[in-house]
Amino acid sequence: MSDALQLPVVDLSSPDRFLFFNWWIFVQACTDHGFFYLVNHGVDEELVHKVFELSSNFFSFPTEEKMKLAKKNHRGYTSLYAEKLDTTLSNKGDSKESFYVGPPADGLNQWPSEEHLPSWRSTMETYYQQVLSAGTRLLSLIALSLELDEDFFRKVGALNEPFASLRLLHYPGDLDSSSEGIYGASAHSDYGMITLLVTDGVQGLQICRDRSKQPPVWEDVPSMKGAFIVNIGDTMERWTNCLFRSTLHRVLPPIQERYSVAFFMNPSKDCMVECLESCCSEACPPRFPPIKFIDYLEERLRVTYGG
Repeated sequence: MSDALQLPVVDLSSPDRFLFFNWWIFVQACTDHGFFYLVNHGVDEELVHKVFELSSNFFSFPTEEKMKLAKKNHRGYTSLYAEKLDTTLSNKGDSKESFYVGPPADGLNQWPSEEHLPSWRSTMETYYQQVLSAGTRLLSLIALSLELDEDFFRKVGALNEPFASLRLLHYPGDLDSSSEGIYGASAHSDYGMITLLVTDGVQGLQICRDRSKQPPVWEDVPSMKGAFIVNIGDTMERWTNCLFRSTLHRVLPPIQERYSVAFFMNPSKDCMVECLESCCSEACPPRFPPIKFIDYLEERLRVTYGG
């Protein structure tokens, strides 16, 4: 059993962020929950519906067709059980399949044929750019909440060529995996700065705000129509010396089929992630050494995908 959670709501539409930005709600969301809803984010609702429609169409293809686009360079298709987010589990992996889209400009993305899925590529690239814009504006609010210049993350190179990743996710609803201890996505935290998630409304996402508590308390995170579910990632936790929380979360095996779309807002590959001066002191020294983002990401992915 789990309790239902009421997350804070952050509005991205305020015309004067310095005057109207609700600092306390935002800081509380980042420090107490690590999760919040983001509304008035500027991503077109019809575009979101189209992304879900095309995602469903792709995942309905036979496995052998999807495997023609098997993941290379962290782009393309990953099959059921290919990923195990909680490496302490002894099961065969998580019961989901996915498709990764990275920065369109680097030419590494894989695409289904236009013959089979017309407008698939253009839709995903448009969605990628719109959510990247929303994430960039949200990072300005995060900088302000940390008493930094609103362009801080741009100035330190995080947004020179952000290594953001769009991930389409499909959780089949007909898998009887509960007896095997298999999750849709086992307990984990995200690797990047922030994640912006939309779901089809089917329940499954849960968070655990206190990792040390035994037994752990898991709370359901309901979807909110028109809103992103945003969570703080490990990279932002490192930057803020654990002031902002990268909260443990998981997805239960859904009773019915479930789709979601996650956008991982990552900094540029060469961006150096090191403790902010405002987040450390003699009494609270930096907990993590400086690290280049790509080095951190590659190690996390190596562990997740077993090398």
